[in-house]
Amino acid sequence: MPALHHAVVDGPLSIQTFLFPELPGLRLVRYRTDGRLLRSVKERFSVMVTQRGHSEWWGRGRVHSSSPRTVDLKQMGEVHRDLRRDGPARFQVIAFDESLVAEAREALGAPASARLRQLQLETSQPSAADFVRLHAVLDAGLAGRSSALALQTALTEALSSLVGCLEHPGSVEQRYRWPIRRVVEALHEAIPEGITLESLARQVGWNRFHLCRAFREELGMPPHAYLTHLRVSRAQRLLSQGLAPAEVALQVGLCDQSQLNRHFKRIVGITPGQFARAVQ
Repeated sequence: MPALHHAVVDGPLSIQTFLFPELPGLRLVRYRTDGRLLRSVKERFSVMVTQRGHSEWWGRGRVHSSSPRTVDLKQMGEVHRDLRRDGPARFQVIAFDESLVAEAREALGAPASARLRQLQLETSQPSAADFVRLHAVLDAGLAGRSSALALQTALTEALSSLVGCLEHPGSVEQRYRWPIRRVVEALHEAIPEGITLESLARQVGWNRFHLCRAFREELGMPPHAYLTHLRVSRAQRLLSQGLAPAEVALQVGLCDQSQLNRHFKRIVGITPGQFARAVQ
């Protein structure tokens, strides 16, 4: 069965989305950018390969450089901030629904709290091979050259490699990060109704000054900005399910559709309506 294809074009910006009937829970997205710099909180685990261009981006407190020689791994809930592009670029992203990653974690004995050890691999590294192969098999599938078995095998191997890239949750680094992880969880829970800074601080036994400093050092933005990005990420999921923008705005804790439009355009680069046409 052919992949389902949706696209949106906004000047030089182009987004193409492909869904494979043989691979529920997986989405392939191809981007052609116009050089604009964006910031986002990742809604899903994903694997990105750059086909053309070079860029620099911030994640986990350090700067990374992406090129056709790299594979970028994105952790659900973490911040990605573009710093520089050397002009228009082409790249594609494979995004995995949380259920796919959870199934692989459980089957392979990885705790749900484990994080990716690193956010970038070289395409020449053995640990990147399954991710590069999945991109290639999906590309071949779009041309009708991959069987259902080949697609399913490539996905399973890539998910195994993704779980293999997770670090052990008992490390010193993980114990140090617990308060911030709890604040992030609380912000996820607060998407519909919101939350106060004092309430966040009480949940981890910190004062609000310590919390703000540590949160920005860890995630590169203050808690209120992170919550806005979470709301836009949740809005993307709801729009892809066919909900109207006005209804989505209320479900993600925003006042109205105009507020959703403003935040969505700033963070995603296109309007909620354009996004919905690209993914439905």
